[in-house]
Amino acid sequence: FEQRIPLKSRMLRVVAFLALGASALGFSLTPSIITRPSAFKTPMLRPARANIMGLSMAPISSNEFRTGTTIEMDGNVYKVLEFLHVKPGKGSAFVRTKLKNLTGGGNLDKTFKAGEMVEQAALNKLEVQFNYMDGDNFVFMDMTTFDTEEVPATVIGDNKLWIKEGTEVGILKFGDKILDIEVPQTMTLEVTETEPGVKGNTAQGGDKPATLETGVEIRVPLFIARGELIKVDTRDKKYLSRAKE
Repeated sequence: FEQRIPLKSRMLRVVAFLALGASALGFSLTPSIITRPSAFKTPMLRPARANIMGLSMAPISSNEFRTGTTIEMDGNVYKVLEFLHVKPGKGSAFVRTKLKNLTGGGNLDKTFKAGEMVEQAALNKLEVQFNYMDGDNFVFMDMTTFDTEEVPATVIGDNKLWIKEGTEVGILKFGDKILDIEVPQTMTLEVTETEPGVKGNTAQGGDKPATLETGVEIRVPLFIARGELIKVDTRDKKYLSRAKE
């Protein structure tokens, strides 16, 4: 007659068979969980830097401040407009700054101790090209995705003096909010208005006012004539040189 094997015994045989197979593959079998072999280790994760609404934070020393550096204080993002390292004859050195509040608006004069650590704000930056005006908004295009971004004139501020069709700028974002734009530090622009050039003054001498194609006014050497292309430092509206043809 057919020998009947109790159900409990059959289950124990199945468990023993599975345990044997798991052992051959490097797994261990327990009544509650099948664990993976040591080769399958969970990778160790590095601690992430603080991130607030797309704003990446990292400490920076006041000695490292440069024009355009962005920092976070009291929940606001500031951009360094001006800075001056001061080392008095007596007392500790300090850094005097003029900051632009990118989130709340307005400017702030603040003095930091030399070497004082603050939180640097690394904003999300989008490289775009200026296309056209739509009312008071500047319309830029991402030349990779062809998506457009509209930036109000109030955000553009004085940077409008450097923007013409095709100008490439960086849009700085805090989450989905546009805080500021970055224009190139040097640009080549045409002189549209200035007094006639003075021959012979090519090395040194005085200067004169000139209006460039974007409408910005700067000082140029006396030998520069209307219609010439010149290189300009956009940070301080300073003439650099004639543009190479």
